[in-house]
Amino acid sequence: MSNNEGFIIEFIAMGNTVKVTCVDPRDGREVSTIGPANAPRSQLTQAAIRKMKYVIEKEKS
Repeated sequence: MSNNEGFIIEFIAMGNTVKVTCVDPRDGREVSTIGPANAPRSQLTQAAIRKMKYVIEKEKS
């Protein structure tokens, strides 16, 4: 698996999709994304981390 940059990553399979939850342990912020179950976990992890970084940056401004 790729570097999760200190975030906690959880995968929950739901049929032919997987829900990926990314948690920032510093403040408990949580975001989720859904992707195809056959996608590489590293790709799903990076998508969740990108979403987390987007939310963090949006909240700063």
